[in-house]
Amino acid sequence: MGLRDEIREQPAVVRRLLADGRSQFDAIAAKLRDEPIEHVVIAARGTSDHAAIYAQYLFGARHRLPVALAAPSLISLYGVEPRFSRSLVIGISQSGASPDVVGVVAAARRQGVPTIAITNTPGSPLATAAEHAVDLLAGHEKAIAATKTYTAELTAIAMLSAALDDDDDAFAALEAVPAAIEAALDAEGDAARAAAARAGMAGCVVLGRGFEYATARELALKLKELARVIADPYSSADFQHGPLALVEPGFVVIAVAPLGAAAAGLLELLAKLRSDHGADLIVISDRADARAIGAAGLALPAGLPDWLMPIASIVPGQLLAFHLARARGLDPDSPRHIRKVTLTS
Repeated sequence: MGLRDEIREQPAVVRRLLADGRSQFDAIAAKLRDEPIEHVVIAARGTSDHAAIYAQYLFGARHRLPVALAAPSLISLYGVEPRFSRSLVIGISQSGASPDVVGVVAAARRQGVPTIAITNTPGSPLATAAEHAVDLLAGHEKAIAATKTYTAELTAIAMLSAALDDDDDAFAALEAVPAAIEAALDAEGDAARAAAARAGMAGCVVLGRGFEYATARELALKLKELARVIADPYSSADFQHGPLALVEPGFVVIAVAPLGAAAAGLLELLAKLRSDHGADLIVISDRADARAIGAAGLALPAGLPDWLMPIASIVPGQLLAFHLARARGLDPDSPRHIRKVTLTS
């Protein structure tokens, strides 16, 4: 099984987690309701760090909880343990093996605050360090670039959010996600054509905002890993504070722009990038009018609420990165210099 197979396996992975994993989240949520949690701290690296960014928006929007991304080097390099009082501390790692992520969770548990490990590897050091461990149930991921474990991480975070409020309507909304991912996979032909037309590009920026900022970050990472393209991700708001100067005629801008609170401002920016600066736009959206702004458009399924859309919206981006690697004569199953598990301390 290669990377493309694992991209296409994602509906089944998410469907399995929704069917078999809810009891994990209900048990954790029942315990957390008795804890005085005022904020959340999340430790993660790489792809999992983008799942943490999704959690920043999700727990903020749905639970009004401030979420901080941990600085693991404080513990691993400087020997300083932050005070985690009144925090929920979460470690996210598909392998559960990175020592610096484990160190944050272990420190928090020593301080007696609730800790959760979200990992695809039960029995890993991270799962052992945490009070509660969530199994992503994604099966073995052979490809070096994480795809199915990323969407499983996002699904797990969304399920935890639903469980915290004992929200059956939220769980019902989650049931639509596997079919939405299946629909997003239909963008593969357009992704392949967009990639072939841009095989020679040296760099690009990737834009998203709100819930989709995590998608922009993850898509940019996939372009770097697989296609060796310098891809710089930005919130579309931050992009206008200086990086806009990068854009010149023919410069590639990829935008993740589904319907939602951030859509209007992002679409206004894209129209300006096309008309005033001559940018070469690839627009990933569930709106035909948004896709029409770009020289290329990748369709997203309609109907998902914006808090769940990132689980589907990354899929056309994964396909774009896969096909861009192939268009550039690279093997997406063997990205250079990197390996599946990176141990940082």
